Amino acid sequence: MNHKDKHDRGQVNRTAADIYEEFFLPALFQEWTDRVADAAQVQAGDHVLDVACGTGVLARTVATRIANNGSGARVVGLDVNEGMLAIAARKAPDIDWRHGRAEDLPFDTDSFDAVVSQFGLMFFEDREAAIREMVRVLRPGGRIAVAVWDALENTPGYAAMVDLLQQLFGEEAAHGLRVPYILGDKTALQKLFARAGLPQVAITTHRGTARYPSVKSWVYTDVYGWVLMDVLDETQVDRLVAAAEQALARFVQPDGSVMFDAPAHIISATKA
Repeated sequence: MNHKDKHDRGQVNRTAADIYEEFFLPALFQEWTDRVADAAQVQAGDHVLDVACGTGVLARTVATRIANNGSGARVVGLDVNEGMLAIAARKAPDIDWRHGRAEDLPFDTDSFDAVVSQFGLMFFEDREAAIREMVRVLRPGGRIAVAVWDALENTPGYAAMVDLLQQLFGEEAAHGLRVPYILGDKTALQKLFARAGLPQVAITTHRGTARYPSVKSWVYTDVYGWVLMDVLDETQVDRLVAAAEQALARFVQPDGSVMFDAPAHIISATKA
């Protein structure tokens, strides 16, 4: 697998998975878990599947909602990345973690009350097949909610970071941070879900905020929590930090922390 393939598929190693859990979750992902669970109308007693669960931040939120003594409710988290699942199992050993591909879910038809997926759809090899699989495993009347990032141009911090990577190191480095934003077009999303068997979806755009302790922390998180660690060596990382301190200064707050808009779309529907 070449570097570009790894970027496209969201593959990270065990060390990167630890960094993802420690730094990316509070910076970008934690604020979305309740929004996605709300969109899927997750409630006590539900049997819920989290597709592309990563280190389990959404699944852990869902688990707190479905708890209902004697109900048989449970949450299952599935991911293709073993490093992510190792962290997930360590953080929440009571959740059912499964290794598998979104395009070939290892579950029976009509077996979940809700299916959720947070910021994974961009990385699937066959997005249409993955959505079809998520619908297949939903029971009739079940709910689906999928979150994807808005377009890069609406996420100013990462638009600037991508430009900086392009200037310093070229297309390969820049590509890795473009991939998460490739599903920002709502019309294209509507068509994708229609082709996958969900012609009636609601797409709601929510404002989000990216927060990092400093520019240096932001750069290190992007590099070592992502596959850029396979593209940039330590000398290049130092060069990136130095350049970012200047190029990204407009996102720095008076206390030295970094903050910028990071909006996302949540696509939701009910299975007929």
